[in-house]
Parts: sequence; structure tokens; C-alpha cells
Amino acid sequence: MASSNSCSKAHESVQSSPFASRYVQNPTPKFVMPENSMSKEAAAQIINDELMLDGNPRLNLASFVTTWMEPECDKLIMDSINKNYVNMDEYPVTTEIQNRCINMIAHLFNAPLGDSDVAVGAGTVGSSEAIMLAGLAFKRKWQSKRKSEGKAFDKPNLVTGANFHVCWEKFCRYFEVELREVKVREGYYVMDPFEAVEMVDENTICVASIFGSTYNGEFEDVKVLNDLLMKKNKESGWDTPIHVDAASGGFIAPFLYPELEWDFRLPLVKSINVSGHKYGLVYAGIGWVIWRTRQDLPQQLIFHIDYLGAHQSTFTLNFSKGSSQVIAQYYQLIRLGFEGYRKVMQNCRDNAMALKEGLQNTGRFTIVSKDIGVPVVAFCLKDRSTHDEFEVSEMLRRFGWIVPAYRMPKGAKHVSVLRVVVREDFSRALAERLLVDIIKVLAELDTLPPKSAAKAIALAKDEDAANDSAVKKTAEETEMEIVNAWIDMITKATKITCC
Repeated sequence: MASSNSCSKAHESVQSSPFASRYVQNPTPKFVMPENSMSKEAAAQIINDELMLDGNPRLNLASFVTTWMEPECDKLIMDSINKNYVNMDEYPVTTEIQNRCINMIAHLFNAPLGDSDVAVGAGTVGSSEAIMLAGLAFKRKWQSKRKSEGKAFDKPNLVTGANFHVCWEKFCRYFEVELREVKVREGYYVMDPFEAVEMVDENTICVASIFGSTYNGEFEDVKVLNDLLMKKNKESGWDTPIHVDAASGGFIAPFLYPELEWDFRLPLVKSINVSGHKYGLVYAGIGWVIWRTRQDLPQQLIFHIDYLGAHQSTFTLNFSKGSSQVIAQYYQLIRLGFEGYRKVMQNCRDNAMALKEGLQNTGRFTIVSKDIGVPVVAFCLKDRSTHDEFEVSEMLRRFGWIVPAYRMPKGAKHVSVLRVVVREDFSRALAERLLVDIIKVLAELDTLPPKSAAKAIALAKDEDAANDSAVKKTAEETEMEIVNAWIDMITKATKITCC
């Protein structure tokens, strides 16, 4: 009996190591739930082993999203990870903390608030949801006005630059709004305010200005747009408003460029969105939308519920939402304060300028980002006759860097660029290391046979020309293209799995 117990204990000791268990010998089901359970150690190890193949978030220079926070905030996040924010009655302090964040951000954006006024806004899971909410508010206000005037309200449109984030296209497609794009051009990669105002008509629900372009970090001139649109509104009798998509720039400009007028100081700016998980310095999963006044948010969009234990109001696209990111945002706001945010943003800008200078000193690149804007360095090769930016991007991955290469939006698709997003955790030492590795890549490319980069440029120019002359597809045709593409992709994936 003693021998049997001894063997059993020895067997348990061996099994306590996940690499000694049977689970690492057999393939783990990927698309069907397994029949039997496994030990928690084995499950954790199997997942950890796969995750090792992911890129290092700190070296992912494609992303604007925060990848580092202080350990004290990490602990606050973990302590509140089991709280569902929507249960406001059960978690009243968390609700109060979100309201504090909304008011702090509203004051940062110069909302016209008195000493006792409460800001109007909402916490979201990111700027995409924030933009959906702001867009719905504009559409509903426009529709209500048109109905009251006895006019047609079935053909709303929205004007923005071709450098928009995909969430704007999603909003227009999901909520049946015509998207009017202002094309960019080589050397001018943001929305031209003069062209934008020309596109505005009586059915325009708003003009969306991108304050911090995803493509090159550039700020659009909201002040000029506001002045031009005020003039057109006065001449036409319309009241077309402006929404500022400050997903990236909203936590930059107040600290680095306080004299820049882009926010609620401009009378036509009725709402602003900002991503807390970008330069708000919080991990992914938090965004904010702020309205100028309570009158700018139609009350019919706000829902009132009482089935969670108390009467409460809600205006979000989703329902349940974790509390962690809200608490993390509040931590950063009170921990850093205005002075701390300014120092962080100044460091980001200085490191971006250092990287820009280093790239210029190679003599091989043209810088397409601007000094005033989001701390982003966007650059392209001066000579693309033998190799292109996509090859540089691919070869940098061997050093661990993720530096995206992509084509500019409609009107300048023949221009390809590389982009480095300088975040809080991208130090001067990392900037210098990246520069060294870029120089190594260039030296290696010089020894390789040429790629047909010139042909790719010509094809991109042809595509721009085709876009200019092509008949615009209907929403139904575009939708069917997307559906068919998904079907093809799923079919191919199924075949690979079966094999």
C-alpha cells in the first residue's frame, strides 16, 4: 500500500510539469471545444507558447495605442477588472470617476462650461464607438430639423478627407449616410478645407476634421474650416456643424500647442472624440466623446433603464463594459496633471525630431510628416527605382521592429511611406537603435538585385486615375464584394484546416 501511494505521488509530481503531460504531445483543438479538461498549468503553458510568436508591443511602431503603464496603475486595473461599469448603482464611485474624467477632458478642450456646469459626454471602448455616437447625434439633429421644415430627410451626407480612419466609413455604411471624400494630393495629405466646404450642401449632417491624421500625424486646419463654413452657413441659411476627430491629437495639442484653435473655442465645433488609449496614455479599450452643450446631444438617443437596480441613463452602442480603463484614465489624469502630460508629450516630440534628423542625415529619405502634429515620423525613399518602402519594412522585422509601409489615400496612392509612431515608451535610446538598424537594412538592400518598384508606382498612378474616371459603386455592390471576399477567405481557411 505504501509503495502504491509512493508511486502515485511520484506520478503526480511528474504530471505537475506541463511539459511532462500528455497535452503537449497532442495537437490542441483550435476550432472545436475539446471533449475533456486539462490542468490549468498545461492550458496556460500551451497558450503562452503560442503567444511567444507575437511581436513585442514595445517595438510595434505601427500602433498609436499605449503599451506601457506604471505598475501602480497595472494593479488598479487588475483590482477592478471584475467590475462591469454599466452597473452604475452597484459601482457608484466608478461612475463618479468616469464623470470626473469627462469634465476634465471637456475643460481641456475649452468647452463653454460655467463653474457649476456639468460636461456632456460619454466613455466608450475607443474612438470608433465615440465617432458612431457623435455621428448619430448629428444625423438625428439634421433629420429632426428637416422634418420640422417639411423637407426630405432621406439623403444625409457627411464630408471628410480621404485620410479618414476606417471608422468613418463604417459609420456611413452602417447608418446609411453618404460619405463625401475630399481627395488628398501629393505634398498635401490632409483634407483641403476649401474643397470640403465646396462639397457641403443642405443634406450635410457635419464636416469631420481629422486632427492628427493616421497617415502622417498632421493636424488639419480646423480654424480655417470653421471660418469658411460660417461664411457659407450665413450665405445659405444652413447651420452645418463640425466634428473634430481628435483620436490622436486631442491629448497632444492642449499641452504642446495651447495657442492652436481647433476645439470648442470655435463656434461650429459641436463634438470632439479622443482616444484615451492613445496619447491619453491608457491601455487599449477607452475613448471619449464630448459635446459642446447639452442641446447638441438629442435626448431621444439617450435610453433610460431601471432593471439593474436603479434608474439610470445610457448612450452607448454596447452595454457591458469593464471599469478598468476608466479607472486607469483617471489615474493618469490626476497622477500626471497638466505638467506631467506636457513633459511626456514634449519627450515624444523631441524623440520624433531626433529620429527625423537622423533619417534626413542618411540622405536617402524624404520626410512627409509635419513638425506640428502628432509625434509621428512618416518618410519615404527618395529613390524607389530599385527598392521600395515595403522591402524596408519587411527587413526591419528581422530586428524585431514593426514599422508599417503603406500607400497614401485617394489622390496620392502612388506615394508609399513608412511610419514610426513615437509613444511614451519609445526612448531616445530606442530611436537611435532603430536608426542604426534602418541604415543596416539600406546597406543590405544596396547589395540585392532591384525590385520592380517603378512598375508598382505606375500601377498606383493608374489606380488613382481609374478612381477619378470610374463610375462610383453603389452601397449594395460594395457590400456584396465584401461578403464574397469573406466567403472566399473562410472557404480557403476551411480547406487548409481539413488538410
